[in-house]
Amino acid sequence: MICPHCGHDNLPGSEECHRCSQDLTQLDRPVPADRVERSLIEDPVSVLQPRPPVTVRPTTTVRDAIGILLDKNIGAVLVVDGGDKVLGIFSERDVLTKVAGIRDDAALTVGDVMTPGASVAVVGPDHTLAFALHQMDVGGYRHIPVVEDGRPVGMVSVRDMLRHITRLCKDH
Repeated sequence: MICPHCGHDNLPGSEECHRCSQDLTQLDRPVPADRVERSLIEDPVSVLQPRPPVTVRPTTTVRDAIGILLDKNIGAVLVVDGGDKVLGIFSERDVLTKVAGIRDDAALTVGDVMTPGASVAVVGPDHTLAFALHQMDVGGYRHIPVVEDGRPVGMVSVRDMLRHITRLCKDH
């Protein structure tokens, strides 16, 4: 990275010039090469028009929650308290890793097996698509809740992201 103040050729990612100590952090921003990259860097999560979240209480039985997943053809439900605060998420992965193989699961509740709220990454409607994808990638999630003012307002899935990117590619 060339310092605009003194012309010194610094290593890429340098925070300050090694010769004149000027701040270089503002110069090290990604520049989109195409409309997909531009959308990921600039567009907010709200452009995906996230579906309203499907919610359950922690006392909901696992059987009922699985029925909801199947009926609505979704991969995850948010677990909320009476005030709609996110307590956790219950997903297909929870079914496979925590429920499958349990013989007496009739009394098992979502609260017993959900991924707890402290482990649930969330995004806001104004976060960029790149931020949401990063959160999903780092956590290994296929679904991420969209939260506004502490309340869930939507759910974004990897499929939603792929559809958006596919539309951008088709429109080109």
